Amino acid sequence: MKTLIVEDDPASRRLMRAYLEPLGPCDQAADGIEALETFTRALDSNAPYDLVCLDIMMPGMTGHEVLRTIRHREEEWQAPVPAKVIMTTALKDAGNVMAAFNNQCEAYLVKPIDSDKLFTTIRDLGLDC
Repeated sequence: MKTLIVEDDPASRRLMRAYLEPLGPCDQAADGIEALETFTRALDSNAPYDLVCLDIMMPGMTGHEVLRTIRHREEEWQAPVPAKVIMTTALKDAGNVMAAFNNQCEAYLVKPIDSDKLFTTIRDLGLDC
């Protein structure tokens, strides 16, 4: 399983990588711009991500904006299997949850991220873990 972790907090990035790296290659991005560049390179090289773990609150570009752009790029590239996107955020208000699902995320986990919940969610999405 190839994963992109998008998180501006270095400690949270390290934690997510520690959870996910045993499952396959993990790339990281510290903001939305870097995430979209990394995601696009993967599409261009015909090696798309299976999973994207995406924070909402980031400088410059929110996770909602990143998710909309990811889905748009997948359409442009006619990706046969869209990446599964799990929003991983401290925001738990109904507005952010609804916006995330309206932007086509598959799951929403509130920080602090518990490894058991993360792995259960990954399995529920049909990914190997």
